[in-house]
Amino acid sequence: MTLLSLALKSAWNRKGSLLLAMFSITISVVLLLGVDTLRKETKNSFLNTLSQTDLIVGARSGPVNLLLYSVFHIGNATNNIDYQTYLTLQKMPEVAWAVPLSLGDSHRGFRVIGTLPSFYQHYRYGEEQPLAFQKGQAFSDLYDVVLGAKVAQKYGYRLGDRIVLSHGLSSGRLAPQHNDKPFTVSGILAPTGTPVDNSLQVSLDAIEAIHIDWRGGMQSPLKISADRARKLIVEPEAITAVLVGLKNKLTTFKMQRRLNEFKDEPLLAILPGSTLASLWQIMAPFERGLLAIASMVLLAGLVGMLITLLSTLKERQHEIAVLRAIGIHGYDVLLLFAFEALFILILGTLFGIVLLYGGLAWLAPYLAEHYGLFIQLPWPDTQQWLFIGLAWLLGVLISLIPGIMAYRTSLTKGLSR
Repeated sequence: MTLLSLALKSAWNRKGSLLLAMFSITISVVLLLGVDTLRKETKNSFLNTLSQTDLIVGARSGPVNLLLYSVFHIGNATNNIDYQTYLTLQKMPEVAWAVPLSLGDSHRGFRVIGTLPSFYQHYRYGEEQPLAFQKGQAFSDLYDVVLGAKVAQKYGYRLGDRIVLSHGLSSGRLAPQHNDKPFTVSGILAPTGTPVDNSLQVSLDAIEAIHIDWRGGMQSPLKISADRARKLIVEPEAITAVLVGLKNKLTTFKMQRRLNEFKDEPLLAILPGSTLASLWQIMAPFERGLLAIASMVLLAGLVGMLITLLSTLKERQHEIAVLRAIGIHGYDVLLLFAFEALFILILGTLFGIVLLYGGLAWLAPYLAEHYGLFIQLPWPDTQQWLFIGLAWLLGVLISLIPGIMAYRTSLTKGLSR
């Protein structure tokens, strides 16, 4: 009988306790690989919050600030850009499309985006996913509004409901309201897991209409009715930012430099991907913390395996003594424990991988719909196999502790049972 088969038979005789050790390794592997996989997929989803947009153009400030207020709707623009600049940008031969954004108003704490219907055609997120309508359609009338999924869900809005926008970003009861120009819900977007879910979209003309009788943040005593505003609205004077798609990706840096040196007014053009990557670096300490916690869980699983092997050591004293009596070498005793530990580690890892990927496959549609997290379910990458290999090596080394203790047990003590 070979030493390997002897180790398997010995393990089978103590299958109850070893199954507990295997279970702890399985849970540890699920947590370690699960945390690492979700960390990487979350990073990919974050970096793909906005995809297929080559440049974001706004007033000159900082790249992160421009990204935060234009894409994540956090903070405020330091300045607006002239609408004529947008028209000039749109006509540049390198530009395939340009979608203007006008920010500044809100509804019960959610940002309102003034834009064009082409926003729904060109906005992409995740793996080039387009915006889709859960119900209804894009705005067509001046006082139509499209709701993000979370806005509709939180307040139970349906198609045809009438809502009022607030002037500015205040969400309290005392916030100035555009009560005289209510909007009708024309569409509700499907969940994307992006900031679009927390926004409302109206036309640029609608933004002009609701502010036509406002000056300096206050409504004029000479109010203009909603119907009359339809006839009086003119071309916008300013917008907040522009999403730009280029005909040729190779011209991206050239266009960025050209816009940053724009002579008519100070502009800032940023690459969304690189700016998102810079912003993600802020999360680096949190990432390392998650990996540290997962590694400690794996270490706890290995310690659990050690405790299991040590707890069965007294039961195996007679078995080890008999093996030594028939001439088995000391290193064979160590190998016996090493094989047993490796057997636990391999099966625990395999069960962990099956459990992890089965769970991720089951959760993938939910994560994509509600959190915009698109799990690709890749096979463990090189880094993850390195983690597993190090865990196996550490587990085998830990198993030598009970192996050495068993080897030092005297023959007399072991055979005197």
